[in-house]
Amino acid sequence: MNQFLLIGLGNIGAEYAQTRHNIGFDILDKLANLYQSPWASERYAFYTKFRIKNKIIHAIKPTTYMNLSGKAYRYWLDKLKLSVEDSLVLVDDLALPLSQIRLKPSGSHGGHNGLKHIEEVLNTNTYPRLRFGIGNQFIKGFQVDFVLGKWSNDEIEPVQIGITKAIEAIEATVLTSLPMAMNTFNKK
Repeated sequence: MNQFLLIGLGNIGAEYAQTRHNIGFDILDKLANLYQSPWASERYAFYTKFRIKNKIIHAIKPTTYMNLSGKAYRYWLDKLKLSVEDSLVLVDDLALPLSQIRLKPSGSHGGHNGLKHIEEVLNTNTYPRLRFGIGNQFIKGFQVDFVLGKWSNDEIEPVQIGITKAIEAIEATVLTSLPMAMNTFNKK
């Protein structure tokens, strides 16, 4: 297939900008900027389209808020007539160290509400994802504050390096395959 769908998970609104939970949006913003592709407000999402070599890339940032991300994902898969295998969800992950990325073809939602809704809507946990580590340096009971919190000054540089690595992993996935990209980018 010559088309591919990228789904960056996050929450809309200025209060969520540059927060750990919005790393999916941040990765797509940098990627769209790299390919000089502006965003437009469309059904259930901000949408942009660009080419990476011979592939047409459709990218969305759902406007449904995190907990209803599956609604936008399903709509855009159907609209573009793409299979789940021709997509990649970009998501924050507490279980990974800061800025570490992990490509996976499937897996559990791990308590992540965006992934949980996607799983419910698709009726499967088999969909490609790029997990971006946000670390887990929070006091017990303050997970929500941590996830919805902004990056500290010490985290900004590693996060930018991680975003660049995530973009390289996305390009490799689109141009080769998920298994090949996993072999390259899932090394510690």
